[in-house]
Amino acid sequence: MDAYEYSQILKLLNNKLQNIQNILKPKELSSRLKEIEDLEAEQDFWNDVDNATKIGIEKNRILSKLSKFNKANDALSGTNELFELASDEKDEDTFEMLYEEASELEDLIKSTEIAVMLSNPDDTSNAIVTIHPGAGGTESQDWAAMLYRMYLRWAERQDFKIELLDYQDGEEAGIKDVSFIIKGENAYGYLKAENGIHRLVRISPFDSNAKRHTSFASVMVSPEVDDNIDIEIEDKDIRIDTYRASGAGGQHVNKTESAIRITHIETNVVVQCQNDRSQHKNKASAMKMLKSRLYELELEKQQATKDGVEKSEIGWGHQIRSYVMQPYQQVKDTRSNIGYSNVDAILDGDITKIIEDVLIAQST
Repeated sequence: MDAYEYSQILKLLNNKLQNIQNILKPKELSSRLKEIEDLEAEQDFWNDVDNATKIGIEKNRILSKLSKFNKANDALSGTNELFELASDEKDEDTFEMLYEEASELEDLIKSTEIAVMLSNPDDTSNAIVTIHPGAGGTESQDWAAMLYRMYLRWAERQDFKIELLDYQDGEEAGIKDVSFIIKGENAYGYLKAENGIHRLVRISPFDSNAKRHTSFASVMVSPEVDDNIDIEIEDKDIRIDTYRASGAGGQHVNKTESAIRITHIETNVVVQCQNDRSQHKNKASAMKMLKSRLYELELEKQQATKDGVEKSEIGWGHQIRSYVMQPYQQVKDTRSNIGYSNVDAILDGDITKIIEDVLIAQST
């Protein structure tokens, strides 16, 4: 990299940060922060716990966004000054240092850009994730298990917490179904990019003839709704079935019908939970899943109306991402149209860059 190439990178980063500033409006955020601090200083503010909690969440979001923007702004301003000084004095040592730190600066601007994109209130929510294997029996069930492990490893990398809601083993290998909550800052904001059909191409370990197989699994992601979101579900709108839990759990799960399946009749949305020994707790978790799913469907409907298009149903052959392990190694997302060669690392949970590339592609 020479001085001219670096100047072009710097120009691009400055333009990006200016766009971020135009969207973020840090002066308005700072003004709102001052208003919140004045409210908190009022004697009666903390008497209304619900309102105080809501405003406290807003305050934390503002502080987080301002912190990220200020850090990026300070870093880029300092780099601009150093580059000008190095250019004036032909200081090769400073140029070398700037070149070495270029990728770190790019990553900082990119992370700030992503933080601004995740501005929807739902983006900060926890994410409820459900994975279903497609047709294909053991092969697809194994692929669903591989995706489940990928998201668990990603969550671990982010220091997020996992709460398992439902898990059903496959007959020979893999899983028939799994639902879980990933809890952490912007969990839904990131994982909403995973909503759709995932396709795997590989030499099947279950085929004695070592033939190449194509498998599909669907990933559904919904924001975990809180009590402030009003979603009415009447008894006549749903069908509740109980059944014996099929997973590990000792004699109890084999003898009692503690597992719950709820079907929303109008939308045909089906959720189920068998993680707890208590039928009441499983029902409460299943209802939370159902509310989150219905809330997401309503958001999708509103967005489709806004865009003037009808949302098509997810179906096999409409994958958002392909993971090819044979005859070559590549993961490619159809929305960003970017290919990645580090397939093993991706399946081990290294998916943040893929997700961020999708979010950026969808924002342009």
